[in-house]
Amino acid sequence: MLYYLYDWLSDTNIPGVGMFQYISFRSGAAIILSLIITTAFGKKMIRFLKKKQIGEEIRDLGLEGQTQKRGTPTMGGLIILLAIVIPTILFARLDNIYILLMLITTIFLGIIGFVDDYIKVFMKNKKGLAARFKIMGQVCLGLIVVVTLFLSDEVIVREHVKSSSGTDLREIVIDPVTGEQKLQFVTEEVKSTKTTLPFIKKNEFDYSWLVSFAGDAASWLKWLVYAVAIILIITAVSNASNLTDGLDGLATGTAAISGATLGVLAYVSGNIIYSDYLNIMYIPNVGELTVFIAAFIGATVGFLWYNSYPAQIFMGDTGSLALGGILAVFSVIIRKEILIPLLCGIFFIENLSVIIQVFWFKYTRKRYGEGQRVFLMSPIHHHFQKKGIHEAKIVARFWIVGIILAVLTVVTLKIR
Repeated sequence: MLYYLYDWLSDTNIPGVGMFQYISFRSGAAIILSLIITTAFGKKMIRFLKKKQIGEEIRDLGLEGQTQKRGTPTMGGLIILLAIVIPTILFARLDNIYILLMLITTIFLGIIGFVDDYIKVFMKNKKGLAARFKIMGQVCLGLIVVVTLFLSDEVIVREHVKSSSGTDLREIVIDPVTGEQKLQFVTEEVKSTKTTLPFIKKNEFDYSWLVSFAGDAASWLKWLVYAVAIILIITAVSNASNLTDGLDGLATGTAAISGATLGVLAYVSGNIIYSDYLNIMYIPNVGELTVFIAAFIGATVGFLWYNSYPAQIFMGDTGSLALGGILAVFSVIIRKEILIPLLCGIFFIENLSVIIQVFWFKYTRKRYGEGQRVFLMSPIHHHFQKKGIHEAKIVARFWIVGIILAVLTVVTLKIR
């Protein structure tokens, strides 16, 4: 919203107005404002939730320090959502389709999580919202994302034009600064189902390759495959974030690390100079998402002020479902969804540990009559708690692993 101050006041001599045209300035302003919102209003939110006795009902799992957490205020995800939405509305361009899509994602999943928390806290139903309704909501969001990416004329990528032999065409252009002639690739802006695939020469993967056998039907069938993939990704990452939210600061800090990495990827993907230098896919207008992800980083880091051990407030499903969904949709938009197992490695490991535990238990019970477990408890962070490692140390080590995975994700841009 404040971006348009530049348009209204560009003819004036008011100092500083021109700063609003720069993504870097607006991103910095967004992260500062989101930090202020979470830290300044977090204490008030905690007092309000305590006054209304909106506390966490924790099942006794036999974990050390678990009983002390009972009654800790929950639904703190509302603070995170406000700290994302308000700075984004103020500092991002609201005519950008990607910004609108991320705002819809944040609010949509926030509502699902809020309903789940409301049922648990106010209706005293520990199971919360039925899993099928959560999944239905995540599937609906996936359909919204796919339809938007398919129908919107603003959702395009810039690709190299191929010759009849399959090589990239080049043309001679005159440098406007030096006047020298130079060769550059001939490009065109098209709608595409291409995404980034690390460790290969072209660094790209097209979903149409999966249906190349379909002949003429491949032109629409590839979007069906793309839709299924996106829905699975959004559902998986959103639920994985929810599973990770079991220790003080674990999900919040992990999401902040992944968000910072996505911010770097979004900025270089939306900058024609950096994308050309790195030889990665250029996505016009996607750089504006840097403002959104800056607000996301500020919101998660600011929430850690109260959510780090010992937590004064929990985010609840209101926050955890939204955080995972935001990371998933953001990755899809900037064509980095295949990097999610690496980028969101902690979420992936947490989710995988539950799948392995459940599968092995059911398999051994069916075959041997008695179920066996791979881990002492799942998700895997509880396994380490059972081994006697303090919660704060587990969280710190998971953060370190998350940082290593984030660095490796960025490095994949040049490893081919």
